[in-house]
Amino acid sequence: MSTASKEQVEQLAEALPRGDRRALARAITLLESTRAEDQDAGDLLLEKIAPLSGKALRVGISGVPGVGKSTFIESLGNHLIAEGHRIAVLAVDPSSALTGGSILGDKTRMEKLSQRTEAFIRPSPAGRTLGGVTRHTRETMLLVEAAGYDVVLIETVGVGQSETAVAEMTDMFMLLLLPGGGDELQGIKRGIVELADLVVVNKADGDLKAAAGRAASDYRNALRFLHPRHAGWEVPVMTCSALHDEGIDEIWKTVNEYRHHMTDSGELAQARARQAKAWLWDEIAANLVALAKESPAVGQLIEALEDAVSQGVQSPRVAARRVVDHFATNERGD
Repeated sequence: MSTASKEQVEQLAEALPRGDRRALARAITLLESTRAEDQDAGDLLLEKIAPLSGKALRVGISGVPGVGKSTFIESLGNHLIAEGHRIAVLAVDPSSALTGGSILGDKTRMEKLSQRTEAFIRPSPAGRTLGGVTRHTRETMLLVEAAGYDVVLIETVGVGQSETAVAEMTDMFMLLLLPGGGDELQGIKRGIVELADLVVVNKADGDLKAAAGRAASDYRNALRFLHPRHAGWEVPVMTCSALHDEGIDEIWKTVNEYRHHMTDSGELAQARARQAKAWLWDEIAANLVALAKESPAVGQLIEALEDAVSQGVQSPRVAARRVVDHFATNERGD
């Protein structure tokens, strides 16, 4: 790592605790870089800010398309700021399959919140990452915590089995649903519902208010048949109108009740420890894949195996094992 890179890291590490928004944006960009020198600098920065992170409440927010996630987050964010909190929103957008760029642009959909100095919004394209979150979401979360943001909201792409990744990096997983019930329940993935710590039926206003109430009742009944995720915590089902800021205060009170329950029972600390271990193995896997792709000894083999797999003459499982064995042998120098 160059002297300039070390000086840059020192400057960022000093500026972040002061809440310097420009420094925060530069730090996130540094961690997202694919340059080897920047990655080394990013590793050093994470080491330096580690003692400052981990103090925020981390909330994952997911929901079916059209449920109003961004409107809900803006309403909740403004409510939290009024209570004296500083919030960070990590909004993972769907990505263009051609360019990889972000399509929706959450910053434009949270116009009022994005103008508040107490809020930091970082939209990121999901790319090809499963789980509804980017690979660097975890690192960004640590950076915003070091910068003094005490509530981190992670908005995910949408609902799906693979999106459970967000529940594995947050303290609370909130699922937003639309008014409706009965047949609509069949369209909700059981896996994602089982991970919810709080279910919120949004758009409970106007002609949909009565329907939202009925939907909440239906969801409560359905949840009784699912095994609770945390002992002693019965998943609440609430209604709100994010558009009209109705029910947001009650939802935040419930979030705090959940946080106290998890803290007092010791489950929050245990969950954070499990998440750290899962992150470790994710990084090990990602780095091993990167090393294998960069290895000249493995490159030709991978190319040949890709052809064999695509033509159906070899099983991907067997081919993968051959790559691992070949890489391991060459690394040992056998």
